[in-house]
Amino acid sequence: MRKSVALVLVVLVVLAAISALLAGSIGASRSAQNQKHSWQKIAVSTSAGFRGLSAVNANVVWASGTDGTVIRTVEGGTTWSIRTVAGAEKLDFRGIRAFDATTAVIMSSGNAEDGQARIYRTADGGETWKLVYEQKTRGIFFDAIAFWDREHGIVVSDPVEGRFALFTTADGGETWTEIPPASLPAALPNEGAFAASNSCLAVEGQRNVWFVTGGASVARVFRSNDRGKSWHVAEAPMHPPNASSGLFSIAFRDAMNGIAAGGDYAHPAAGPGPAIFLTTDGGATWRPGAPTDPEGMFLSSVTYKPRAPGANSSAVEISAAGTGGIVSMADGAHWVRESEQNINAVAFPTRDLGWAVGPKGAVLRRAE
Repeated sequence: MRKSVALVLVVLVVLAAISALLAGSIGASRSAQNQKHSWQKIAVSTSAGFRGLSAVNANVVWASGTDGTVIRTVEGGTTWSIRTVAGAEKLDFRGIRAFDATTAVIMSSGNAEDGQARIYRTADGGETWKLVYEQKTRGIFFDAIAFWDREHGIVVSDPVEGRFALFTTADGGETWTEIPPASLPAALPNEGAFAASNSCLAVEGQRNVWFVTGGASVARVFRSNDRGKSWHVAEAPMHPPNASSGLFSIAFRDAMNGIAAGGDYAHPAAGPGPAIFLTTDGGATWRPGAPTDPEGMFLSSVTYKPRAPGANSSAVEISAAGTGGIVSMADGAHWVRESEQNINAVAFPTRDLGWAVGPKGAVLRRAE
């Protein structure tokens, strides 16, 4: 009996030692993995708050924000140019779409009747900016800008007289035309879009476009497959309890598969239920995705990472961000928190390289 007890003790000691070694190994592995995937803050000499982000490629990145500020790097973040758009020093440029190192279009958010709904364009890397469009109609509030290609783009505004206002360009942003409001379904009471990250609007292919809403009794997704000439609308299984909640961001990896994210920016850790929703039919129907932690975590930006060369069609990686930090998902079931930095927008020009921007001059870079 004593020998059996002694033998058991020896076995337990050995097992404990093995467990400790394995735990150390796993901990080191996780630590190395977290370090490998960590977001690093990049020093940029500005205190502007950024919501607009356009990552053209691994080297060329633009961002836009408060106080008429636009920043740009052509060296992968090593150095940055910081510009204030002349005559727009008080504007908040919440949307930007850059095409290369020299050409970009920016959009300011604010009340049109106060001179805050403007679109500018540069063709010299931000040295000079041309005011190409301005709205003065009461109720217009630009929320996001997107381009299918270098010539064709679209801007979405909050509703005016019961319908969302949208504007398109076919010449790279030089001129803009309003889509007839009657082509859109009527807006719900208190319904609007959120100018939080320039991603409440998404385009795909050559003609597909979607935008998401909040503030009303149900969050909705508007969709068009003809560059905004005709529209359909679908309800998401999310019922915003107040004007500060709803869907804030949408992204599509192809014509059928998309993701939408949101929450309540006034209560970022306790939003109205799930923050993530998925579609596999082009936005006609939506279902809750894998829950975040906490489930109601506010997310202002969501994006698909580009697939790695040779990856199969099911290899999908997603990144999302909000006031509580940056999270990612690679297995379709679990979100991993990668940063706790307050972030407004996130973008991945390649699978292995990510950029994020936020308040008070925050610029982050993630490289594997």
